[in-house]
Amino acid sequence: MKTYISFSIFCLSAMVATAARAERPNVLLIVCDDLNNHVSTAGYQPLKTPGLEKLAAAGMTFGRAYCQYPVCGPSRASFLSGLYPESSGILDNKLDIRNVRPGTKSMPQAFKTNGYWTAGVGKVFHNSKADPGDVAWHEVIRFNNEENPVERKLRKAYEAEHGPIKDEDDRSWRRHLKENRSALAGQTPPGFGPTQMRDEQHKDGKNVRQVAKWLDEKAHANKPFFIACGIQKPHVPFWAPQKYFDHHPLSAIEYRPTPKGDWKNRPLLAISKRYEAFGFELEKENDELRRQYMQAYHACISFVDAQISLLFDSLKRNGRWDDTIIIFTSDHGYHLGEHSLWGKVTLFEECARVPMIVRVPGLTKDGTRSEAIVELVDMFPTLVELCGINGPNELQGKSLAPLLKDPSAKGRSAAYTVVSRGKALGRSIRTQRWHYGEWGSADQAELYDLINDPHEDNNVASRPRFAEQRRQMHSLLIETRKSAESKRK
Repeated sequence: MKTYISFSIFCLSAMVATAARAERPNVLLIVCDDLNNHVSTAGYQPLKTPGLEKLAAAGMTFGRAYCQYPVCGPSRASFLSGLYPESSGILDNKLDIRNVRPGTKSMPQAFKTNGYWTAGVGKVFHNSKADPGDVAWHEVIRFNNEENPVERKLRKAYEAEHGPIKDEDDRSWRRHLKENRSALAGQTPPGFGPTQMRDEQHKDGKNVRQVAKWLDEKAHANKPFFIACGIQKPHVPFWAPQKYFDHHPLSAIEYRPTPKGDWKNRPLLAISKRYEAFGFELEKENDELRRQYMQAYHACISFVDAQISLLFDSLKRNGRWDDTIIIFTSDHGYHLGEHSLWGKVTLFEECARVPMIVRVPGLTKDGTRSEAIVELVDMFPTLVELCGINGPNELQGKSLAPLLKDPSAKGRSAAYTVVSRGKALGRSIRTQRWHYGEWGSADQAELYDLINDPHEDNNVASRPRFAEQRRQMHSLLIETRKSAESKRK
């Protein structure tokens, strides 16, 4: 009798475990490259993003989400490992976390070891050399754009002088292409302009169609799936099909000119000189060039938005809309001339803050919004909790599940972002009202009142009446830094 009861309990436990696995939600993680908050879901009205609006209407938008390092490699290493950069050890684009922290388990690897079918397409990890490969993925693909007309002209000229190109990986040809493509197009080095390619001929068009193919063909079979779709745009070069440029006439571009003397009271280490590569000078406005770059950047966003919408259509077509968690975000923000800066690698709001929308069927309420402070490092522990999988014990982020249940719930007290500047490391902390940063030492500090000075025009760190606030923020920075470094090996 005891044997029968024991066997029955064993069978019941096995059935419950099997049912639990079957009921685990799927995950679709969408990560853009260099996307700032110039999207309508973040309140940026000059640019409409109807695809993202669909997702926001069915999920929760986070208005105060921050990256941990505003450069592609360190940011991705951080949120894909659930570690702050100072613990991950990845503080530039050259390091590989597998060498720096052997044994550290990435997000897709955790899902694969927990019985999920995992697939990645596009730029998920920083590059193919940093991608963990089979240990993390059942399938992983990186596409290239089909040939651009600018390259075609250059190819013909090259072949007329050097003979036919037999191998696309020919080093001489690739070097010649890199050195001359932008000049041939009459562009400054980062490159911008419309292409004559169709959406599906661009790598991002291929990325989303590959995800749709996996879903249509049920590549995941009877397993729950974890799919990461890396969207390369709006990373430079700012190339997109012509029709998306047509959405953004140069005359309609809006921007806030940088105030005169913007850099008179800031640490010089806070400057990133990437603006030089874009053809600008510090504190010198170039209206025509700024409009051209912004038009191209916005065209890329419109292109991205149209592609992402196809992902949602595919989920619905395959009956997966109501059992799939969707997270949309970017690896970091991007300057488009604010403070005379272009690109990334700063601690300003434009660079550290990212768009984020999360939809969890049965948990998030339609069209909700949270202004709680959250971080990209929170994504990994959030998915671990929501999917009921075993995650690494070393995760440093905090699950967003309480916020997803209740948008009025309190989030983090502060967000922490760092970035290298030579051998120094700039560190910053943000609360609901204050942004405080130090560049190598407390003597090189910035303090901004984000409520009364949302554009961060006035660094008040040296003003006597803010001395106490500066002291408090300095203490908070030190405390947060210790926590961020706590898993360092």
